[in-house]
Amino acid sequence: MPDRRTLLLDAALAVVADKGMKGLTHRAVDTAAGLSEGTTSNYYRNRAALVDAVLDRLLELDAALLREQGPAGPPKDAGELASQLASMVVMLAGRHAGLTRARLALSLDKPESVTAGHFQLVGGLEHALAALGVPDSQARARDVADYGDGVLLHLLTVRRDEQPDAAAIAAAVRRLVGN
Repeated sequence: MPDRRTLLLDAALAVVADKGMKGLTHRAVDTAAGLSEGTTSNYYRNRAALVDAVLDRLLELDAALLREQGPAGPPKDAGELASQLASMVVMLAGRHAGLTRARLALSLDKPESVTAGHFQLVGGLEHALAALGVPDSQARARDVADYGDGVLLHLLTVRRDEQPDAAAIAAAVRRLVGN
């Protein structure tokens, strides 16, 4: 069983995923965690402290997802990279949709909270594309990251009733990288 802080932060992420940042209150977290009123405020005295802790928990969960779902090594070609990225998008829009919704809500409220992660993603993509000999890897990495963000947003909103098509996503990524 997770410790009380982890339980509260996971409940807070669920609240943000379901109700957005406006719904994130100490009382809502207490309710979502199934704990008595006042528990969250005992650990996080104000909303700013709660939001900061939620952001830290999100980074922790993202790192765990990358370790769990990430590739074993660098892709051998652009097709393998496209398949890896498509699988990640499908996972983030499916099994981890709540975490993705929470991430999007937090990023709208605190855009600086996603800056480092975004540049880390783009940098990793740029490195992978350059290693594969893809020309203009910097611009293409940015395009691929933007496409992935857009697909996730659409899969969680306007296309939420559709089953994500990993093959179509991978094909689009291959087109973006010129392969």
